[in-house]
Amino acid sequence: MTKQQKMMQEELGFVFLYGAGMNGGVWDIVAEGLGYPCLKVDYPSREEAAGMPGHHLTLEDYVTHITEQVRRWDTDKFVLVAHSLGGVLAMELAARLAERVAGFVAIGAAIPKRGGSFVSALPFPQRIIMPVLLKMAGTKPPESVIRKGLCSDLPEEQASRIAAEFIPESRRVYTDRVQASAPQVPKLYVKLTQDKEFGESLQERMAANLSADRVESLSTGHLPMLSDPLGVRRILEGFVGQVKTSRESAISS
Repeated sequence: MTKQQKMMQEELGFVFLYGAGMNGGVWDIVAEGLGYPCLKVDYPSREEAAGMPGHHLTLEDYVTHITEQVRRWDTDKFVLVAHSLGGVLAMELAARLAERVAGFVAIGAAIPKRGGSFVSALPFPQRIIMPVLLKMAGTKPPESVIRKGLCSDLPEEQASRIAAEFIPESRRVYTDRVQASAPQVPKLYVKLTQDKEFGESLQERMAANLSADRVESLSTGHLPMLSDPLGVRRILEGFVGQVKTSRESAISS
């Protein structure tokens, strides 16, 4: 079988990475209607009590944990879809599984430059203050902060559930440095124009760090997969069409 024939037969899917405190279920509505194989990875320490997170875990531990899930998944090629803190993990995952990554979508995601961290990507003075807050107060914000920030445009019942089920991450996933560069595949940044967590100027900087080929916008808060899942799905369907066109062009050339 030629390389071109193999590429034509390869199956394409989506791998979803969520933001801090969430779980893979936040992607359910988006994934159900896509019509492609989908893998919603989970992060380590989810089986531990919410009050006793794995603060000993490093960024490397997180990346290794999700990499093993993707390696066991039998879809040939995939588009990485990363939200918020998941952008940091997706950068490292893309570097480890470069031969399988067909595209990269960052949705309101943190994308530090190589050698930076989630914290270093924040604007001043947040990047100075946040390490102190993480050390003193931990990685689970007060319920009022979760509601005003993460859940700013969600119904009361949904906001209450997210605040109650929020899972603290390891401190080091915020502070350990990313060693990967932006992957050399089609890249899209989705800017969330009503986001109370990441302002538009910060998101524009993240898109620049990613070297995104395109930037699209959704008029939502920080959790568009819950507040506007159809909008997210529409953007992903459009992007995967572009990825397929790019692959077909590569095959024919």
